[in-house]
Amino acid sequence: MNNRPLLLKLLSAALVFGAWEIAGRIPISYAFPTFIESMTALLSMMGDGSIFLAYAETLKPLVLGLVISAFFGIGIGLWIGLSARFEWLFGPIFIVMQTAPLAALIPILVMVYGIGLTSKVFVVCVMAMPVIVLNTSGAVRNTPQSIKDMAKSFLASDRDVLVKIIIPAASPIIFSGLRLGVSAGFIGAILAELKITPTGVGDIISYSRSVADYPSMYAAIFSIILLAVIFLNLLEKLENYMFEGNNRGYVSD
Repeated sequence: MNNRPLLLKLLSAALVFGAWEIAGRIPISYAFPTFIESMTALLSMMGDGSIFLAYAETLKPLVLGLVISAFFGIGIGLWIGLSARFEWLFGPIFIVMQTAPLAALIPILVMVYGIGLTSKVFVVCVMAMPVIVLNTSGAVRNTPQSIKDMAKSFLASDRDVLVKIIIPAASPIIFSGLRLGVSAGFIGAILAELKITPTGVGDIISYSRSVADYPSMYAAIFSIILLAVIFLNLLEKLENYMFEGNNRGYVSD
């Protein structure tokens, strides 16, 4: 049925929040508040506007880093996928970036670019770009050769093959890479605020932890997770709208 995915998501959320409430009431730790206490703290921060001021700071490096990562990540991924020589030269770099503990690079970025916006944007890019590049290059490389040969037989130029054959065929996987990149970018934005300078949502998390205001700390963490989930769902809906024929939704009973 069409409502089944939504019902499953609501059921999953209810199970998680219910387990959170039970774990907080046991309690499993004095530093683990209940779900109700955390949501009360979140509503309080929304009431006094502090959470919105925090997101005004957090979204600056996040949005800028994601835009840069998407633009250059897709461009580099296309180049790697189309050129075996370029893949041999630059492909291993992004494979290492995806698997390496990139948080260790933050002190180097701070030494080079300081503690301002530039360093935080770089952290978001370092986290988000590798997965976008690798997904894009893989999608381009796996475009069926028979379709490209058919286009060539109709005297299509290399540009026509790229624009009309390769990119449309690779677009669903590119969008999947974008979703993964956005998820990594959210992690990078908070990591930058915790490791470089405590601003935005990272400042709320750091300060709340230092004064043992654990409901506010968990409320801030919950809010960034919720924002990431909403953003990823919007990207998924955009992907489903643009590539309706590739949907793998539930079949009606």
